[in-house]
Amino acid sequence: MSVKIKEMFSISGKVVAVTGAAGIIYGAISKALAANGAKVALLDIMGDKVHSLAEEITADGGEAIGIECSVLDAGSMTGALEAIIKEFGACDALINGAGGNRKGACVPPDGTFTDLDVEEVDKVFALNYKGTVLPSQIFCKHFAEAGKGVIINTSSMSARAPLTNVPGYSNAKAAVTNYTQWLAVQVKVDFPDADIRVNEIAPGFLDTTQNHSLLFESDDKTLTPRGKSIIAKTPLDRFGNPDELVGPIVLLMSEAGSFLQGITLCIDGGFDVYSGVGPLDEKR
Repeated sequence: MSVKIKEMFSISGKVVAVTGAAGIIYGAISKALAANGAKVALLDIMGDKVHSLAEEITADGGEAIGIECSVLDAGSMTGALEAIIKEFGACDALINGAGGNRKGACVPPDGTFTDLDVEEVDKVFALNYKGTVLPSQIFCKHFAEAGKGVIINTSSMSARAPLTNVPGYSNAKAAVTNYTQWLAVQVKVDFPDADIRVNEIAPGFLDTTQNHSLLFESDDKTLTPRGKSIIAKTPLDRFGNPDELVGPIVLLMSEAGSFLQGITLCIDGGFDVYSGVGPLDEKR
């Protein structure tokens, strides 16, 4: 039988829950998924933003609902799943996009590692790690009953090789990667009759309004020292944009990724594979 590529990559009609949907990256991804036929549930603690985004998607001809909820509260996530099922009848996929860092969990510019606020580190770890584990628990119950489901987690370049000054975020994302690998096996142990796939993406450095000032000077053209160091280690010689995460996510959501389990897709322009030793800097 010949393979029909278009059908393999289709996400039309799939119901997907996206946590962290009020953020720049997963807001853009949610819009892209809806534009390609998915029914999207936008989950975030920032209710006004996800409701507004849902209205925007609907006005553009897509299907979406906004749900205010917390990825750190089991009752809140259970309520979100119930709302999704009430609106769309089921849920096919969960994208764990909620996460982030906090200033207090970073080594201060005028201080050292010993000045870190451990309580702030705990909050970052909770948001990124518990904020992935808890939604997975809630939605896996539904996937097990339905006999199938997809979970896509979000890691980071800092999980692969910890970045300076951000220990809480780096440690938490490393834990998410370990959890993704563990859960990819455990779902088959716990739910042997269900086809539940668990994978993750690890975005590289994206130029968004949120971190543009970290990468570029005020003239919007000259790279900051941190921006220069990133580009120097990126073989594709540029930053990415949120739309470039859509294709890999569609792969993991669709039948095209039906035999992928427990993997990390690094969407990073080659940052992860370059050791920093070699001719790249010399040729630029």
